[in-house]
Formats: sequence, C-alpha cells, structure tokens
Amino acid sequence: MIVDERFTTFINSLDSGNSPFLEELEREARDSYVPVIRREMQSFLKVFLAMKRPGRILEVGTAVGFSAILMCENLPADSRITTIENYEKRISVARENFRKSGYEDRITLLFGDAAQVLGTLTAPYDFIFMDAAKGQYVHFLPQVQRLLRSGGVLLSDNVMQDGTVVESRFAVERRDRTIHARMREYLYGLKRGGVFETSILPLGDGVALSVKKG
Repeated sequence: MIVDERFTTFINSLDSGNSPFLEELEREARDSYVPVIRREMQSFLKVFLAMKRPGRILEVGTAVGFSAILMCENLPADSRITTIENYEKRISVARENFRKSGYEDRITLLFGDAAQVLGTLTAPYDFIFMDAAKGQYVHFLPQVQRLLRSGGVLLSDNVMQDGTVVESRFAVERRDRTIHARMREYLYGLKRGGVFETSILPLGDGVALSVKKG
C-alpha cells in the first residue's frame, strides 16, 4: 500500500459500485485469490473512459475478464476490446465470463505470451491497458509504442510494487531485484524515452498515465 489506508478506505466508501454481475465476479475472484484491479483503479478507469471514449482498446493481462467487462459496461456499443492472457487455466473462465456478461461479441481474447502476441497485431489502438506480469512491462513497451496511435493513451497499473520501486536495489529482497530493476527501466522509458508524456500517480499501487506524442 503506497497511500495511507485511511484515505483509500474513505475514497472507496464513496464509490457507487458496479453492475451486479461485476460485483459478484469481483467477489468470486478475490475469494479465489485471482487479482482484479482495485476499487480506486476501477473508479479512475471509468472516469477516463467517460472522458476519452476510446473505440479500439488493447488489454495486456485478462485474468478472469473483470476489467474487460468493466470497460465494455462503460463504453459505447461500437467499442471493441482485444485482450491477451498467458495463463491457460484462466482462458476458459474468462471466456465464460464474457459470455455470461453479454459482451463476448465485443471482446477478442488471445491466448499466449504477450511478448509474442503483440508482434502479430497490426491495428492502431486508441487505448492500451497494461495489467500483466510487472517484470515484463519493459519488454512489451516497444510493441506497445508501435500499436498505440498518436494521441492514444497507455495506462499501466501497479507500477510502484507496494512502494519497493522507490527503494535502493540493495534494500530489496534479492529475489525481487530483477523485477525492481525492470520496473524502474520501464518508468524511465515512459518518462524519458521521448515517445510519451507520462504522469505517475499515487493511486492504488501506482499508475502510469501516458499519452503518445504526435
């Protein structure tokens, strides 16, 4: 937790919630220890979607399909989402959730390593939501830059790694030093690479909001 828990609890207490389907899906996911985006991130994402109304969305990291369905619920009916998942056991669960939600015709689920799948995609996207293995973000970045249209938005979740990313590598457990270094490299690329204008926000476990320059 990188934000005082009292503030997060208060902010989330004001939230109006989601559809009954999503509320139940979130409960089931958390009971099964499947990660879904935090409440404060859900609220942020809904506001962003209301502002930008992206038509073509790419999501890296499907899990059980929670965030893809949330996006569908908060976008016009002509929007389309492509989502990538590498964990085979979650594919059938996500597909079933898309079917039950009624949005399966708007969501394309691709199975495989995103580092490889991204290279097969060609369409320019208006919005890319990055919520996969944090140590891989930096490896996905070149393809993400290629796929995002000028003026498009990249939203990267959980970039602070419970606050450890701000620590010296010597203060981080040895087993976590690789992911620590990779996330720092990713954030440096977003801020200093010249492709994006990026703001890093202390929301949830840290969010990087990046706009691709024209």
